[in-house]
Amino acid sequence: MFRLNINGQRHDVDVDPGTPLLWVLRDVLGMTGTKYGCGIEVCGACTVLLDGEAEKSCHIEVSEAAQRRVTTIEGLRAIAHGKELQQAWIEEQVPQCGYCQSGMLMAAAALMQEHPNPSDAQIESAMRNVCVCGTYQRVKAGIHTAADK
Repeated sequence: MFRLNINGQRHDVDVDPGTPLLWVLRDVLGMTGTKYGCGIEVCGACTVLLDGEAEKSCHIEVSEAAQRRVTTIEGLRAIAHGKELQQAWIEEQVPQCGYCQSGMLMAAAALMQEHPNPSDAQIESAMRNVCVCGTYQRVKAGIHTAADK
C-alpha cells in the first residue's frame, strides 16, 4: 500500500512497488490527463511535477513517488503560473492535435517556477518534450504570454 499526495489530495493505492506512476494515475486513479506516449522517457507526454520538478511519470515507480508531492495536469491551475499558462495556451492557440500538451504545460510550469520570465534560450533548454505537430514556436509564444501576465 502506498500513500500518494496528488494535487494536494491523499490517495492510497495497493499496487506493486515497481508500477510506473503513469499507470497508477491513469488506470488506478482515473486521472487520464497525463498521457502515455513512448514509454521510454523521450516524448514527455507523461510529464508531471514531483516536488515542483518536471519528471516523466512513465519511468517513475510508484514507490519513488510515495514520499513526494505529485502535481498532474488536473492540478495545474492550483500552482504558480498554472492558470496563466492555460490561458496563454488558449490565446496563442498552442495545441494542434493536443495529445502532447498536458506534458508541455507541466514542463512549462516547472520552467516558470524556476524562471518566471524565461528567455528564449531558457525555454529552448527546458522544453524537451516532443510535439509531432511541431507547435514549438507557439509553445514558446505561450510561455512568453504567460510570463507577461
